[in-house]
Amino acid sequence: DDPGMYSSQNEQDTRMVARAAMLPVLEPSDSAEAKEFTKYAFDLSEKYDTPVIVRSTTRLSHSQGLVELEERTEPFDIPYERDMAKYVMMPGNAIKRHVVVEARLKQMAEDACGFPVNKVEYNDCSVGFITSGIAYQYVKEAMPEASVLKLGIVNPLPRRLIEEFAAKVEKLYIFEELEPVIEEQVKSWGIAKAVGKELFTVQGEYSANMIREKILGQTLDVAAAAQVPARPPILCPGCPHRSVFSVLNKLKIHATGDIGCYTLGAVAPLGVIDTTICMGASISTLHGMEKAKGRDFIRNWVAVIGDSTFMHTGINSLMNMVYNQANGTVVILDNSTTGMTGHQDHAATGKTLKGQVVPAINIFGLCKSLGIENVYEVNAFDLPGLEETFKRETAKDGVSVIIAKSPCALLKGVKFPDKCRPLSEKCKKCGACLRPGCPALTKNEDGTISIDETMCNGCGLCKQLCKFDAIETVKAGE
Repeated sequence: DDPGMYSSQNEQDTRMVARAAMLPVLEPSDSAEAKEFTKYAFDLSEKYDTPVIVRSTTRLSHSQGLVELEERTEPFDIPYERDMAKYVMMPGNAIKRHVVVEARLKQMAEDACGFPVNKVEYNDCSVGFITSGIAYQYVKEAMPEASVLKLGIVNPLPRRLIEEFAAKVEKLYIFEELEPVIEEQVKSWGIAKAVGKELFTVQGEYSANMIREKILGQTLDVAAAAQVPARPPILCPGCPHRSVFSVLNKLKIHATGDIGCYTLGAVAPLGVIDTTICMGASISTLHGMEKAKGRDFIRNWVAVIGDSTFMHTGINSLMNMVYNQANGTVVILDNSTTGMTGHQDHAATGKTLKGQVVPAINIFGLCKSLGIENVYEVNAFDLPGLEETFKRETAKDGVSVIIAKSPCALLKGVKFPDKCRPLSEKCKKCGACLRPGCPALTKNEDGTISIDETMCNGCGLCKQLCKFDAIETVKAGE
């Protein structure tokens, strides 16, 4: 989960999902527990015959700590047995399994008080906290003298353990990030003294300072942050997406966007993407807009989607456009990797996540196989080619696909031998090269430009945009 939405579109609380699905949830509070709880999750899964969720949050996932390793336990093979009542979920079987799931959760709730993942710390009983996960660390930092019930299992809750703890403390605070999952259940049991979201927010990430302010009433004397230049989110130097978006911007073409680095095409100076919902939604959003608003409305629209996202959930959406006789242009930004999340391979790269070489799915051929006649592959840095193709295909009826292909600027093994260098004596100070927002380019006080050669990879976008030949391409090191 992502309290504070550092890289998410919502502050989903997986505990809510688990309650609806009637699944157990373990929530570690540090790196060592993350490892131990994962191991314990397998024990619970095998004992109760259930999936188990191990919940992590952004802060925990980005933390580091000492972890003790143990001797490896070899997994034992469980022989397969045919069980239609369990594995064939037709209505007659499903209604019986619902009874099993309810009984299983009830049994886990009764047993949860004895699970070793829960920890009770009795200190000063004038104040007590019920907490879990990374929030436990904030409690220990701000009020180390307080009594604490740290829940390792947060669904189902160990009711008897909570009631015993609540009875021994005078003031009781429930300190949990995001939704009041623990709080609502505790209060439903008649523990009226529990204080939670009346004091602490439902939104955002918690901290030790929140406890200091809300409970201790401390005014924090925070030193002024150093004045550093703003660093807005921006595409990398040499990113092929920047080239595509600069052409779309020039042509005043809007885009339905998707999930990836290219989502940054929504912000200045590119400002092309108007919608971003979820993986694969760019194509289906364009499809829906055309059906709702008509062909003329989307003549200056395209859907943009990355190659990895297309392989993940874009194919079905494109197939539906063809099947429903839609009109629209889909631009697949093929940078030969999954750029945003760490350069994982996918089905069109020709390698598995383990690096094994396998047959690569050909995106061009795949689109053709769906019955799309107008499929074109264009170099993502070929500005004239992109412009001509965008103009032609957005004017056509039917479905067309443009594959803008060039490797990610950060892709390992890809060599960029050239650099771009400004020729100040030719510069007319028009700023055309600066418009795409490449961070390698900066404007000098006299209006000319400088190019940071440590950042530039010689993609040539700025050189193509300059009408006065004021930028040259040189070999790196010259």
